[in-house]
Amino acid sequence: MVRALRTGYSIRRVDHLGEGMVATAGIEAGRKALLVERDALDRLAESLDASFDRAIDTILGAAGRVVVSGIGKSGLVARKIAATLASTGTPALFVHPAEASHGDLGMIHQQDVVLALSNSGNTAELADVIAYTRRFAIPLIGMTSRSPSNLADQCDTVLLLPAAEEACPTGLAPTTSTTMMMALGDALAVALMHRRGFSSDDFRVFHPGGSLGSRLIRVQDLMHAEAELPLVNPQTQMDEAIIEMSRVGFGCVGVVDADRRLVGVITDGDLRRHMSAGLLGQAAGQVMTPGPRTIRPTALAAEALGLMNRYKVTNLFVTLEGRPVGILRVHDCLRAGLS
Repeated sequence: MVRALRTGYSIRRVDHLGEGMVATAGIEAGRKALLVERDALDRLAESLDASFDRAIDTILGAAGRVVVSGIGKSGLVARKIAATLASTGTPALFVHPAEASHGDLGMIHQQDVVLALSNSGNTAELADVIAYTRRFAIPLIGMTSRSPSNLADQCDTVLLLPAAEEACPTGLAPTTSTTMMMALGDALAVALMHRRGFSSDDFRVFHPGGSLGSRLIRVQDLMHAEAELPLVNPQTQMDEAIIEMSRVGFGCVGVVDADRRLVGVITDGDLRRHMSAGLLGQAAGQVMTPGPRTIRPTALAAEALGLMNRYKVTNLFVTLEGRPVGILRVHDCLRAGLS
């Protein structure tokens, strides 16, 4: 079998065996690129020193935001770093250096910290941003592969990337260098999270939408509060228990003892199982299912939904020290985007 393969702007012909060789060569080229970048990340991790701590301290000590700037591929990485910082508890924004020269310098305040990215350290478009930080004594952190360079010489703290070859065959396209910048930005964000004590609750505040937000919702955010709870005691006659069950329409009623501890639950299913002429004359303690499944208010709603699915129930009483403080329905979880 002979067919044409397009490579770049030319067409060449290969037989069936040749196709396999071409595919193998492509896989090997991709694997080599990944190994080059992996080795560079290893060197980057080993190179972290006191300047990294100074950068963290500078950011934590600022009353304002982290203004991240860069152009070209470094600018794209800078946008991502700004977004990661902002979503993990460090106020940040991206300022394009070219736009900064035409008025956006006004977005940078003296309470801010500027993080400037430039692989060469001599990016001409960053000159006005650098000069502005020097004029108004705004802390400047530089992320670069070159020292000495204009950026490294002017900034207060240098995050110097270790020497590493680019992963592309020509050694010119930003590949390894941008990977290291991206990873170093992540390292800054994670270190700041640790220093701030940033928790999953804090994370949910910044991610209320989508699957991330729904997975972090807690039971107490969705449950129906104590005032709505249908509750009876074990001695309550079933005619009164059914009225209480119908009052709020949850399809169940909790049974509590003299200390208000939940000892059982009566559901629609329990009513069907005990259906007889004498049902209404029985006490709730005779009809209830003892030891019902419960959930704590601080548990994730996803955990509660998992319990409902596992035990084939549609409601869970929410308890603290055995006492009911709320009730969660499967419909509440579904409306919140859990499934």
